[in-house]
Amino acid sequence: MMKQTIMLFLYAVLSFPSLQAQTYSFDGRDKTAIQVKPDDVFTPERGYGYDFQSVIEEAKKAQNETFHLSDGIFYFSCALPDGNYRVTVTLGSKKAKGNTTVRAESRRLFVQNALTKKGEFKTYSFVVNKRNTIIVMSDGKTDRVRIKKREETKMNWDDKLTIEVNGDAPAISSIKIEPANDVPTLWLCGNSTVVDQDYEPWASWGQMITRWLTDQVAVANYAESGETATSFIGAGRLKKIVSLMKPGDYIFMEFGHNDQKEKRPGSGAFYNYAYALKQFVDEARAKEVTPIFITPTQRRSFGKDGKINETHANYPEAMRWVAKDLGVQVIELHDMTRTFYETLGVEGSKHALVHYPAGTYPGQTKAFEDNTHFNPYGAYEISKMVVMGMKQLDLPVLQHLRDDFEPFSPSEPDDWKLFHWNDGPFIDIVKPDGN
Repeated sequence: MMKQTIMLFLYAVLSFPSLQAQTYSFDGRDKTAIQVKPDDVFTPERGYGYDFQSVIEEAKKAQNETFHLSDGIFYFSCALPDGNYRVTVTLGSKKAKGNTTVRAESRRLFVQNALTKKGEFKTYSFVVNKRNTIIVMSDGKTDRVRIKKREETKMNWDDKLTIEVNGDAPAISSIKIEPANDVPTLWLCGNSTVVDQDYEPWASWGQMITRWLTDQVAVANYAESGETATSFIGAGRLKKIVSLMKPGDYIFMEFGHNDQKEKRPGSGAFYNYAYALKQFVDEARAKEVTPIFITPTQRRSFGKDGKINETHANYPEAMRWVAKDLGVQVIELHDMTRTFYETLGVEGSKHALVHYPAGTYPGQTKAFEDNTHFNPYGAYEISKMVVMGMKQLDLPVLQHLRDDFEPFSPSEPDDWKLFHWNDGPFIDIVKPDGN
């Protein structure tokens, strides 16, 4: 298993409102910017620089016939406090053509396969939400999100904003970072089907939906593998969100996979699950934030008739019941993913989930046969379903949908063979929590 421990640093001296835009130049074209030299490795003292280089080198040594890292892949980190940041990247090179993908933090996709000719430069902007575990409450007191041990290695929970430059031929000229505290934020709450998965070959829709939004909206994904609605609250994740949310934001909740396995006294779809969902709604509305429910994604469980088995008991119905009672809008991802899997078929649907023969990834001695967790293609397709669900609800935030988003139907999915994803160097051969 390749994992890099990320040390957590608290930069208490940094004041978010006083931050100014800063540009980092990688090729010397912008003489007014900080010129990033090849040996500028990130340190807390410098506050910026290349990051995770040893992880990249280790992954390159472990490459095989099916797993390859792109030449030129790198990570660039800046020490920053919590907040939303508008990142503007200038892609291209005077020396060669480029094919560049840009992700941020824990593999959130922002720029996908951007092509540039030799001497051509293109500019893209997007907003990255950066956070740490510290909760600052309205009375000035502090608390912490009780993250899981494995989350301590996640890029989402440190005091750095990290940009991943990847692609078939990565070419980048500069990165500009500036505060963007005036944009609405979409707060995502959920489990392993929503979380920003750090490691190949796992992925979730929450880290792909960023691909479809402009630089006038932020996505803050607080989901985590194995979480239930009640454990999410108990860990302080909702408390952290409430401390930061503002009028005009949205909070999306997709739970059910793990909730149905709770066996404690008071457990049940119409008991603690329904009560927890109401807590989310009450907290959101107290802050003039719009709550949106998302019914849980289906598991890849087929009957003999080639139709998906309903494996979530009465949890989707309980979510709909709470939604009707409280007047909350619902995105029916449960229904859309059923159509998606049935359209792909019993065998074809494996291409949307983590199904890979042994040896596909370094250190993988057994075949992956996971019927719950998505690979990048599956996560990408499901992110489109969520956007379509938002369109069906006519949510005002979709005025910030990117121009290249095309209407999507789960009954007519994209061809998985045409989907192109550049692997990152972080690999995990252990399945995420939850099922």
